Amino acid sequence: MQRFVLEQNLARFRKLLVEEADRNLRQTLRSMISSTQRELAFLNSNSSGVGLPPPRFGPAGINRDGHHAVSQFQCEFENSPLLYLILDPCPGLHIIDINGAYAQATMTTRAVVAGERLFNVFPDNPDDPFADGVYNLYASLRSAAETGQPHAMQIQRYDLRNPNGKFVERYWRPVNSPVFDDKRRPIYLLHHVEDVTREVLSRRQSVADRERLAIVPPS
Repeated sequence: MQRFVLEQNLARFRKLLVEEADRNLRQTLRSMISSTQRELAFLNSNSSGVGLPPPRFGPAGINRDGHHAVSQFQCEFENSPLLYLILDPCPGLHIIDINGAYAQATMTTRAVVAGERLFNVFPDNPDDPFADGVYNLYASLRSAAETGQPHAMQIQRYDLRNPNGKFVERYWRPVNSPVFDDKRRPIYLLHHVEDVTREVLSRRQSVADRERLAIVPPS
């Protein structure tokens, strides 16, 4: 019932957004859409994981250090400078493991996050009413699981909590891929991200500088 209500609300808000001309009301509707999408992603991830029947998945073998889950590519996973997270696709979307590069980039530790639900560890920034990281990431993970193919997301703003609990602005280029067993059954999801925050903020500053110079009256 809750899913039905959220889906109905989302459809209604989107319809109103198309019809609404007032700028302030449109902003309010966008915020309501983001909030509803987030609730829907939380609900679906906790109740059905990525939405496929459990028999398609082998046992995830979740444990606190994740060694069983990544044994097939342990060395590469551990030592890679790339940012990797291994995810259980079953209800809850529990984190199986992260490598050192991912831990450093996300200001977390594997001992703390392994076994936790993905969106409990990495929620949307509550101070950003238009945050859509949770919703977009869930949609990408679900696409990767259902199609059996990697899904590359567009650059996504997804703020993180620093060690003091304060959210800091971050931008990422994510790719989500299924990991198969020897019978070609998807048993894990591999989440790989590249931190492009510096690139995005630098580009934004360049645009701001050009706009500022363009409005400076000639002397």
